[in-house]
Amino acid sequence: MPDGSATPAPTEIIHVNDRTIACDGGDGALGHPRVFLRISGTEVMCPYCSRLYVLNPGAGGGDAH
Repeated sequence: MPDGSATPAPTEIIHVNDRTIACDGGDGALGHPRVFLRISGTEVMCPYCSRLYVLNPGAGGGDAH
């Protein structure tokens, strides 16, 4: 039986070229508040909608603001 600490399955996988991502859940008013997520490794999951953002190979090398 799951203990509740498992990572949820992604609802959608989105490949990106930047390490900083803005996610609002899509669907306009049915989405969620916009959050900015930082990809520190190769991927990050939105805590609201469970979208998984995956950094494309060779992308996001710079740490510009």
